Amino acid sequence: MSKKALLIIPPDRFNEDELFLPKEELERAGIDVTIASTKTGEITGDYEGKAHAEVIFSDVSADDYDVIAVIGGSGTIDHLWGNQELIRYLKQAYQQKILVSGICAGSVSVAKTGLLSRRKATCYPVDVMIDELKANNVEYVAQDVVAHDDIITSNGPDGAKAFGKALVQALS
Repeated sequence: MSKKALLIIPPDRFNEDELFLPKEELERAGIDVTIASTKTGEITGDYEGKAHAEVIFSDVSADDYDVIAVIGGSGTIDHLWGNQELIRYLKQAYQQKILVSGICAGSVSVAKTGLLSRRKATCYPVDVMIDELKANNVEYVAQDVVAHDDIITSNGPDGAKAFGKALVQALS
């Protein structure tokens, strides 16, 4: 039985590196990757890259996956930060012992669940994101990846490959 990853992107303006680099690392390790969003079909990234969302995240059961990752991009701020359904979904996944992760603005979505309260995490090094982490009682750390046993966060495009490697390592 191969391991499965669910990568959740916003319905528009995801970050290409943050989606494609971890996806490549996961697939190279034989992990089955599904791209999800709040809608299905073709989605355009921040830099006009294209991705195909196969499923709406809330339509699939979190426990079908070994890891769930929230991908960043400018659309994540607009569409996923305030998404209560996503926050519930991540909390539920966490309770089912599924690895929850986020990169860049996606790290903020994870922080908003409260699961990182009084713990270290990273995100893209801009005030708007760091302030969101702090508002959720999370200690911001300036590094590519912060890996706990149960939650992994990454800073963005610079750490995207390392994020993918950290996910693979956590699943092996």
